[in-house]
Amino acid sequence: MIADDSNRGGRAPRRSRDDVVDAALDLLDRVGLPDLSMRRLAEHLGVQPSALYWHVENKQQLLAAVSARILRPVSADHEAGTSLDVAARDVAVRLHDSLLAYRDGAEVVSSSLALGLVEPPAHARLRAVALERGESASLADTIGDTITHFVVGFTFHQQQRRSADAWGAASGGVAASPERIAAGDDDGFTAALDLIIAGVTTVLAGGATRHPAPRR
Repeated sequence: MIADDSNRGGRAPRRSRDDVVDAALDLLDRVGLPDLSMRRLAEHLGVQPSALYWHVENKQQLLAAVSARILRPVSADHEAGTSLDVAARDVAVRLHDSLLAYRDGAEVVSSSLALGLVEPPAHARLRAVALERGESASLADTIGDTITHFVVGFTFHQQQRRSADAWGAASGGVAASPERIAAGDDDGFTAALDLIIAGVTTVLAGGATRHPAPRR
């Protein structure tokens, strides 16, 4: 948590954009997305709400900055010689872990992606791998979009179920039992990802039709 320090003159401390994003992530974990407001964030930082608008114009831009921070680990450099299907799996796992790291992380990122306020998280890395392997950028984008839609949607439902379970509102079929927790149950994420990557591998081997990426 960011300390609410003050200077000698009794004025509120000057905050940077990084301070604002750090505080927003801290508050997101504490209260969840529905209660993350600009006013509450200002109180958390010990500043007037108007001070936040030096850094972000509105709440959507704030959430975009938060989304970019959540997604930062996804764009880590790849190892030379990595195949496109291996890179796709790594991106998917990184994205899943990054979204799960924060309360309501998938919902925050989904909103920013839908509004075009953040770059698709898988494109840059998969395009770089495709270039090395002599594959097309459009194929890399199609794989990236497929991975992103799956992981964001899956994680959104996963976090919703876990929140419902914490409140005792989840039905017995989806509630997290001690046995499932002890077994490290990932709610079927790995099994579903295996199917997607198998499809990518088949396409790369020439066993399926390559469809062009949709126009943007």
